[in-house]
Formats: sequence, structure tokens, C-alpha cells
Amino acid sequence: MEISGYVPHGPSSSFSCFRAYLRALAQTPARLARRAGSVSTSYDEMSGVRARSGSDMQKTLRWFDLVGLGFGGMVGAGVFVTTGHASRLYAGPAIVISYAIAGLCALLSAFCYTEFAVDMPVAGGAFSYLRVTFGEFSAFLTGANLVMDYVMSNAAVSRGFTAYLGTAIGVPAAKWRFTLSALPDGFNQIDVVAVVVVLTITLIICYSTRESSVLNMVLTAVHIIFIMFMIILGFCTGDWKNFTEPADPSHRAGFFPNGVSGVFNGASMVYLSYIGYDAVSTMAEEVKNPVKDIPIGVSGSVLLVTVLYCLMAASMSMLLPYDLIDPEAPFSAAFRGKWESNLIGAGASFGILTSLLVAMLGQARYMCVLGRSSVVPVWFARVHPKTSTPVNASAFLGILTAAIAIFTDLNVLLNLVSIGTLFVFYMVANAVIFRRYVVVGTTNPRPTLSFLCSFSLTSIIFSFIWQFMPPGKLKAFMLCVTAAIAISMLQIFHGMVPQVRKPEFWGVPLMPWLPSVSIFLNIFLLGSLDRPSYVRFGVFSAVAVLVYVFYSVHASFDAEGSGSLSQKNGEIHKESAQEESNDPRLAV
Repeated sequence: MEISGYVPHGPSSSFSCFRAYLRALAQTPARLARRAGSVSTSYDEMSGVRARSGSDMQKTLRWFDLVGLGFGGMVGAGVFVTTGHASRLYAGPAIVISYAIAGLCALLSAFCYTEFAVDMPVAGGAFSYLRVTFGEFSAFLTGANLVMDYVMSNAAVSRGFTAYLGTAIGVPAAKWRFTLSALPDGFNQIDVVAVVVVLTITLIICYSTRESSVLNMVLTAVHIIFIMFMIILGFCTGDWKNFTEPADPSHRAGFFPNGVSGVFNGASMVYLSYIGYDAVSTMAEEVKNPVKDIPIGVSGSVLLVTVLYCLMAASMSMLLPYDLIDPEAPFSAAFRGKWESNLIGAGASFGILTSLLVAMLGQARYMCVLGRSSVVPVWFARVHPKTSTPVNASAFLGILTAAIAIFTDLNVLLNLVSIGTLFVFYMVANAVIFRRYVVVGTTNPRPTLSFLCSFSLTSIIFSFIWQFMPPGKLKAFMLCVTAAIAISMLQIFHGMVPQVRKPEFWGVPLMPWLPSVSIFLNIFLLGSLDRPSYVRFGVFSAVAVLVYVFYSVHASFDAEGSGSLSQKNGEIHKESAQEESNDPRLAV
């Protein structure tokens, strides 16, 4: 089929010379119309697109590897950074419930991820899920934000390793860093230790995924020992009255010192501690039995971490009244000057190492699949034939992370990670509903799109009322009305629009209720974030749009012209019986 406007100079025709690039820019509107909404299929993602990496990634992981990777990815710097802020400023002793709410939100998102990962076990994670549902542009926007989130947060977390290691051995981190007065505050502390840690992990993940998993299991086992020590120490030496009595009688008392709103605001802050299972979904291509291992690995890790987080929060609340908790270092500060503080610092160091390892595995696989899809240079897609790892993506992002880690302060972590990842979780929840109810080209998508837009808008209104309306009966009434409208829309959609696609292996239960609750919770938590988070997200998204317009759309257009990518924008693209018979999952 001849493609209008395509000049056959090979897969890089738009970039073969400056004149060719100018011609490509002149055709940008037509190319955007053709590629931005272009969707792929599960079969395409698992065959032709994956083949662009050359060698395959070896299937070496089982469910216990995924549980270990999920645990290691989640129990890192987040819990040691966010717990103190959330308890002291918002939830008080009810931080335990905040963690339970955040865990429920994470589990619902994990269900959505699992349905996609079992149906389409590829390394692309959320990028691939959105590409087969909403098209190339939305997938690129979310994928680019995820990669940037991973790189920036990994750079910041690696500096946290220096701080906690200093606590463990009794040497302040300031003595391991040197200052460059020419640089602005927050970026003038040069951290060589963080760079060494990042580059070492980069070498490990380039060498072997299996060995990376084994190292993660060892570090995670040691980390669990430290966590159990903290939990037992809190329950044995703490005081139950700290759950209800503050140290200063002038402060609010009780288990809910700031009411229900404080609990939910605390949940939005500690949700950062659960971000990490997203990276596990990118390992789906390397799982031996995706149908069995992925549901256990993803959901199991979230459940295990939720229980441990609730126990850790309860332990911390017993050790100190909430108004004495140090927002910056709640666990180690509770024993400042004692040997327990050094031990807690060592445990946090192991947690940071595991979270770095898993996150760097995830970021490399996202970049690899972006390369497969030609929205970034195909060079990133290469899988080394001997190591079976995406070496180019791993090395490039590892070096970039190390370069940023030299300067970037740990304080950027909260603003850099939360909003981008919550946005992706929101998009995946929408995608799993859309994919169940719509087959492009054969099903009218308007009822489903109308429901998703209306439900999201209602959730946004609820969040605005919760955040900005003063307490009182009117606020309670408005919240009840908005919730009733959302539930009514959900029930009408469920009763009138039939599902057209049933998952063959594993699906989110209670469709569309559970994904809709996930949509609501993610919007609600997004509404609790601060202004700098939205500024960062807006800047990163704007940069991603520019990259797509000036590079990605032309590269993917050329790849389509060479036959490397398909174009199914509005065309019937049901997987045929022959495609299903060739599905590699069925050979498991």
C-alpha cells in the first residue's frame, strides 16, 4: 500500500539530510493525523515490534522473583521519607489507615496492570498498554513522563543512600560530599558515592536480569530483617497511649487529630511509597509463565508491602506521639544518638539499593520499547545476544542518572515522582475499561468515551469540593450529591453498554466497578498534590510533546513506510484466528 507523502529513502528518510527533514516538517499535520491516534494490537506488540530488538529477552523469572522485585521496588526511600511528613502534618496516629487506603488504591491499579500484562507479556508496561488502546501519542506522552520520572527520582534516591549509609556508620553525609559555590542551593553538593552506586547497578542490570533478580532477593531478605526489627522494637518499647495522646496538650488529641480529611491527605502523600510495582510489569516479557506468575507477583507484592507498611506505621506511632515525630527521618530520629539509629540507617540503605535496582530495570525496559516503536532512536531497542538485556537503554539511562545524581538533592523526590506516576495509573485504569468495551472499527466508542470523560469530570469536581470548600453541612451535601451522580453514571453504563472483549486468561474482577474506583482514587490523590508537582508535570509534558512533533512522529511515519510498524487508525484490527494460534503465550 502506498503511503501518501512518503518518500522511499529507507527507514530514516526524514532524517537523511537537512532538506529531507524540512520536507518532513512541512508534512507534520498530515503525519500527526495519521500516527498520533494509530493503535497497535497485542499480536503486533508480541511479534513484529518485539523483533526489532534482534535477540529476545530470556524468560527466567517466576512469581517469587516478581514478588521480590515488587517488594524491593516499593520498600525503598519512599516509606522512610513520606511517613514522617504524613503523620506529623496530616494523619497523626491514623497514618496506619492512610497506608491501608493507599494500599487499596495501589492494589486496584495493580489489577489493571495485571490484566494487560497477562494478555500482552511485553517489556513496555504502561506504554504498550496505552499504545494498543488510545494510540501512539498518548502512549508516548505517558511513557516519556515515566522515563523522566524514573531517571530523576533514581538520581535523587541514590543520594539518599549516601545519607542513610552515613547514619549507619556514624559519618555524616556532608563529609562525603563537597560543595561548589558557583551552583545554586540544592544542586551544589557533589555526591560521588551516589554516582558510584548508580554506575555499579547499571553494570549489574546490563550483565543479567536473572542475576539482578538474585541480588535483589538477597538485599530484600536483609531489608526485611531490618524492617521486622523496627516493627518488633516499636511494639515492645513503645506506648499504646501515643495512639491517642500528643506530647503537647495544646495540640489536637485522639486517633484522628485532623479528622477524616487528614487521613486522606496522608494517604495521598504516602502513596509515593507504593510506586514501584509499575516497574514489575515491564519484566513481563522475561516471565516463564505469565498467566500464573504475573497475577501472583504483582498483586502479591502489593498486599505484602501494604501489611508491612501498616505495621511500620503502627510501630512508629507507638514509639513517639505524633507531634514529636521528625518529618525528615521519622524512624532513625526516634532513636537519635542510640545504636538503634545506626541499625535503622543500615536497613534504609539496603531498601534504597533494592528500589534503585528495580527502578533502573524498569526504566531501561520502557526505553527499549520506546525504541522498538520508533518514537525514540531504534538503537535503544537493541537486546544484547549474550546477556539478553537491553544494554543500550540500560547504559544510556544509567549514565544519565549518574550525571544528575552528582548534583540533584533528595528533596526533589516527592514532587518529581507522584504526579507523573499517578497520571499513568489513571490512564491505565481508563484503558482497561475502554479495551473491554470497545473494538476499534467494529464498536461505537462514543458511549464508553462519554462515560470515561463524565466519570473523570465528576471525580475532579468531588476532589475540588473536598480540597477547597470550607467544612460544614453544605460541603457534606455537595460531596454526597457528587458521589451519587458518579455511582449512577457507573450503574447506567454497566447496565446499558455490553462488554465486547473477555480476557482469555486473567481479567480485573467486577468490571467496570473496580477500575472506576481506581480512576476516582487516582484523581482524588492527584488533587491532593501541590502546585510544584503540576508545574513539573506541565513542563515535562510540554517537552515530550515537542519531541514527539519534531522527531517521534516522523520516525514512526518512516518506520510505517518501511513496514516496521502498522497503521490501524480507525481500521478493523481484530486479532485473527491465525494470530491467536501464533500467540507465544499459548505455548506455555
